[in-house]
Amino acid sequence: MPLGRNVNKSQKDAYNNDVEEITVSDQGENSLYITYLYNALSGLLARIGGTEELMLGERAALRIRAEDEEGELRETVKDLLTEIVGIGYKFRFLSGKLNVALSGHDKDLLCAALIAADYEGDRGYIARKVGDGPEYNIDGLYAFRLGAIKDKWQHIAEYVPAGFSGSDLKQFCDFLVGESKNKVYLQGRTVFGENFKPLRRSCLFGREDTETEIMLSDAGFVYCLGDVEDEVSDFLQKFYAERAIFS
Repeated sequence: MPLGRNVNKSQKDAYNNDVEEITVSDQGENSLYITYLYNALSGLLARIGGTEELMLGERAALRIRAEDEEGELRETVKDLLTEIVGIGYKFRFLSGKLNVALSGHDKDLLCAALIAADYEGDRGYIARKVGDGPEYNIDGLYAFRLGAIKDKWQHIAEYVPAGFSGSDLKQFCDFLVGESKNKVYLQGRTVFGENFKPLRRSCLFGREDTETEIMLSDAGFVYCLGDVEDEVSDFLQKFYAERAIFS
């Protein structure tokens, strides 16, 4: 059954001739990516007025309609598509290729660190391949237009040695954290970017997770606003011992 969200329709007619209509789809088994897009667009659509219709089934799809004279909606959709491929698809690729001696959670942290280390380069490449049009098929984009980046990801996976251990993960993350000047803010279990916008990209791993979110953000410093839960505190002590600032 389709699920719809109609935002500020009383203020703007979402079906007039000036409306931009965009449809994004993926295989049904990848519905979490379409749901991520649906949720990520809610704030923008609340501001500019528009509708989005989520359809789940053998094929998952999202149909978005809104006035978009400035092109903000399309650019936001394209940016989110680069996140879905550069984070969600890359995580699934790496997770299936890596043979490491880590717990499930630590393997997720390794994937997050590998993604963050190369994300800006991946993002630029993917953005050039997304294109423009009324429809975006994410699985088609991945299968037929991203061969070069998949080869690159394969080389990365092959570079990680079999038996990669917890101490190796610590050493690798220490290097990445030490090289980064990026800041994130932590309040409770929510991670915020430098613009204080909540970060939810760990959802593309299948579940929202504070530690994974921090690692995905390529954070060099974590500013903690208030008390920190014990589990997160252990993570910060391990990976951000001198770079977690408490207030």
